[in-house]
Amino acid sequence: MSFYRNEFAVQPTAPTTLADRIEDVLPQTQCTKCGYDGCRPYAEAIAAGAAEINQCPPGGAEGIARLSSVTGRKVIPLNPVNGLERPRAVAYIDESLCIGCTLCIQACPVDAIVGAAKLMHTVVPDLCTGCDLCVNPCPVDCIVMYPVTETTGWAAWRQADAEAARERHDFRTLRLQRDKDENDARLAAKAEAKMAAVHALDPADAAGEAEKERKRAIIAAAMERARLKKEQNQQE
Repeated sequence: MSFYRNEFAVQPTAPTTLADRIEDVLPQTQCTKCGYDGCRPYAEAIAAGAAEINQCPPGGAEGIARLSSVTGRKVIPLNPVNGLERPRAVAYIDESLCIGCTLCIQACPVDAIVGAAKLMHTVVPDLCTGCDLCVNPCPVDCIVMYPVTETTGWAAWRQADAEAARERHDFRTLRLQRDKDENDARLAAKAEAKMAAVHALDPADAAGEAEKERKRAIIAAAMERARLKKEQNQQE
């Protein structure tokens, strides 16, 4: 039975492409250690010949063997640039230090962290993939990773775990896109309402409103230039 029973539930489909088959044998930790923004982009890169099959530390040696069987490529050692094959770990949040900033929630690719703004957050261990993407964003360093297995790679992970993580990741992606679409629609409606209100003003009032908008645009442009200059200085 699917964990999510609503309009966001991802319906299973039969693999039809090489990228689909590759994605099916990845551990779905969504850790980005492969150098790509999740398991699906990595699968697509392998299928396109843009990535090697040895860039997934969570999959480890067995993961490389699985990818080899799907792609027909030669088994090669895990690339240490991407990381080492390690025991599975889960994130832990120190409740006494958590300030409720929600940055860890935003970083978690599989919705394994629960909490709300200005309230203490906690990790659901059974849902955590050990990606550690929540660690660096934490401004108070209250998140640590604890190993929970002695085995590594696929020996520390099950296919059922991978499938559940993939479903949560896909659900999260759809939810975030829905939220973005709704927010864009609200902003568009607000802009249209404001424009209609301006058109309804008499000429004198409309001219005054237009002057206000011109000044706002000038200020916004100045702020954007300052932001870009700050980013440029930081990069230098």
